[in-house]
Amino acid sequence: MGLFDKAKHKVEDAAGKAKEAAGDISGDDSKKFEGKADQAKASAKDKAEDAHEYLED
Repeated sequence: MGLFDKAKHKVEDAAGKAKEAAGDISGDDSKKFEGKADQAKASAKDKAEDAHEYLED
């Protein structure tokens, strides 16, 4: 865990935002909600890593 994982989570979040925007533009609610879910998953991974780092200290 560390910097690489945090960067990976940021990329996953950005991809989710892009997917949400594409769904919003095209009117595809399924794609929009999938993008929001991807963002939530990336955020949860990031928070779990923060907690893990906090507990290691």
